[in-house]
Amino acid sequence: PASRLWAAVGAMAAAAAGPGTGSGPGDSPEGPEAEAPERRRKAHGMLKLYYGLSEGETAGRPPGSDPLDPTDLNGAHFDPEVYLDKLRRECPLAQLMDSETDMVRQIRALDSDMQTLVYENYNKFISATDTIRKMKNDFRKMEDEMDRLATNMAVITDFSARISATLQDRHERITKLAGVHALLRKLQFLFELPSRLTKCVELGAYGQAVRYQGRARAVLQQYQHLPSFRAIQDDCQVITARLAQQLRQRFREGGSGAPEQAECVELLLALGEPAEELCDEFLAHARGRLEAELQSLEAELGPSPPAPDVLEFTDLGGSGFVGGLCQVASAYQELFAAQGPAGAEKLAAFARELGGRYFALVERRLAQEQGSGDNSLLVRALDRFHRRLRAPGALLAAAGLAEAATEIVERVARERLGHHLQGLRAAFLGCLTDVRQALAAPRLAGKEGPGLAELLANVASSILSHIKASLAAVHLFTAKEVSFSNKPYFRGEFCSQGVREGLIVGFIRSMCQTAQSFCDSPGEKGGATPPALLLLLSRLCLDYETATISYILTLTDEQFLVQDQSPVTPVSTLCAEARETARRLLTHYVKVQGLVISQMLRKSVETRDWLSTLEPRNVRAVMKRVVEDTTAIDVQVGLLYEEGVRKAQSSDSSKRTFSVYSSSRQQGRYAPSYTPSAPMDTNLLSNIQKLFSERIDVFSPVEFNKVSVLTGIIKISLKTLLECVRLRTFGRFGLQQVQVDCHFLQLYLWRFVADEELVHLLLDEVVASAALRCPDPVPMEPSVVEVICERG
Repeated sequence: PASRLWAAVGAMAAAAAGPGTGSGPGDSPEGPEAEAPERRRKAHGMLKLYYGLSEGETAGRPPGSDPLDPTDLNGAHFDPEVYLDKLRRECPLAQLMDSETDMVRQIRALDSDMQTLVYENYNKFISATDTIRKMKNDFRKMEDEMDRLATNMAVITDFSARISATLQDRHERITKLAGVHALLRKLQFLFELPSRLTKCVELGAYGQAVRYQGRARAVLQQYQHLPSFRAIQDDCQVITARLAQQLRQRFREGGSGAPEQAECVELLLALGEPAEELCDEFLAHARGRLEAELQSLEAELGPSPPAPDVLEFTDLGGSGFVGGLCQVASAYQELFAAQGPAGAEKLAAFARELGGRYFALVERRLAQEQGSGDNSLLVRALDRFHRRLRAPGALLAAAGLAEAATEIVERVARERLGHHLQGLRAAFLGCLTDVRQALAAPRLAGKEGPGLAELLANVASSILSHIKASLAAVHLFTAKEVSFSNKPYFRGEFCSQGVREGLIVGFIRSMCQTAQSFCDSPGEKGGATPPALLLLLSRLCLDYETATISYILTLTDEQFLVQDQSPVTPVSTLCAEARETARRLLTHYVKVQGLVISQMLRKSVETRDWLSTLEPRNVRAVMKRVVEDTTAIDVQVGLLYEEGVRKAQSSDSSKRTFSVYSSSRQQGRYAPSYTPSAPMDTNLLSNIQKLFSERIDVFSPVEFNKVSVLTGIIKISLKTLLECVRLRTFGRFGLQQVQVDCHFLQLYLWRFVADEELVHLLLDEVVASAALRCPDPVPMEPSVVEVICERG
């Protein structure tokens, strides 16, 4: 049955593969059946050649497969027999059935694609046939028109040849007469030249006179050996000398503008005056005009009149000095181009000197804008300043005016970044001042003020709004319409090192440093810091670590497309710094609050005479104050931090004090029936118990939750109480008072800590230490302690 099943599967696979494939490993194709796959392979190869595919390239073959694999359906060397043998050997019946189904589906899809391709190509062939038919008709019409055109051109050529033959003789005579007439006109011009020059000089038409002289100069030089031409030349030289003298006088007066001065120099050069001398005089006159423009700009910066706004100032300088410098440079290059590199260097030195003075005035005016918070007017002024200097920068590349202008813009941009950084720092300090006032105002006025959560939200939103405003202000320097925004500095370093690192990262680090400065030791700055401010700052830094830093840096990177490859501070580094700052602030908050409660406990222990105290009838007021302050701190911390995780609490947590402080073990320890060696045994037992008890780390790291904060404060407070008790000597009633106070603290403090055993152990240590310092240790009955504490 198995062999028959495999034979059936092979037959189905052979039928699915199509004609030309064997039905088993032993069958071999013969006759036409063997030629069919070869024909299909050749046709497939021709299609691949038509579509530009290589021999071993197949569509759909997975990457990394062997192109010579005979079992690859898409390969050029596919062998159906080998493929079928492999399927029979490796595939179960279910997979063979799936393969058959998949092959049938692919064959149908290929048939459908082939039919679609035939239809599409058929439509294209029909369209091509119509197009060729239309082209044949159009070419037939064009051939007829070309024949008619050739006939007309032949007729026109014949007529033209007849006309040329008829007018040939007349044309030669007319040409001779025209030549004679031109010569006579030239001779007439030469004989009238002195009078024409004289009339032009009298009328002030100096340009016309120079043109007349230029037209006749070569002829007079050539024929000066003839007496008549020699006399004309002498008269023209006298008139030309007088003309040159008048032009020099007009040039030296300097009353005309730059175009008139350039015209005078051009005429003098045309008259043959020395170019080097004229070059120096031209620059000297131009210096006078440009220095007058600089003096007018400097007068605008004087103390008496109010200085114009920076945009108006740059417009004045651009239209006055920069425009004049462009005219001078353009005229100089046109007039003295023959001077070569020496003349170009002279002009570059001239422009470099005066341009430096102009840049100094511009920088003085820009320095007055550093105190303003609005960048829009400043950026517009810098844009116009930079645009105006593009023309002289192109004319005078050797002078470096464009580079100097770009450096000024970059320097102003860096100064604006520093100004905005100082503004962000000032805004942060202002927010802290507002928080201090808000925290102090309720105590001064005796009314309820805003909560810590509201103050935190106000500070966070205020700082974020200032950061966004600063980013929007400095983003004006990179706007597309600004001429200098495409400079390498503003496309790279300004965005990465200036805005991201200098402004944003610098402010975040400055904010963390300012917050950490409140963690100074008492007696310095940190001693006067309200604890609520420490708590608020710690939560602010923690919020920055979790979300705000990432948001701000993402916003910065989106607005300023950084193309600089310089290294930048990773977000993770800043977040770690902010988290460390939050941890230090919260730890300092725990220390400050623990110190406040510890001071109350220390004074209450040190200022009381424990030997002569009366029998306790109620809980001391300081213990009530400790519980009240701890409750207030719990409420305060709960406004900003989550609850945290506590250990499972026992159902009799409020009664465990009795088992701890009034148990048979404690009664045995304090029993008056001790032998004389009882104190030594008590100390020994206490020390042995401490060896096996868990060590309490008073200043352990504080986690960011309410339970951890309260646990740290209570540990510091009770540890202080323990150390103060160890330094005092107690009477019987003093010991009982300590017992009552500790039981009262146990009733309330266990609710605030992560592990209530911590309170039990510390208070147990306090009572045990008081008992060790008592000559007559007689503890109070637990029922009496309970009554006193409930009444208190």
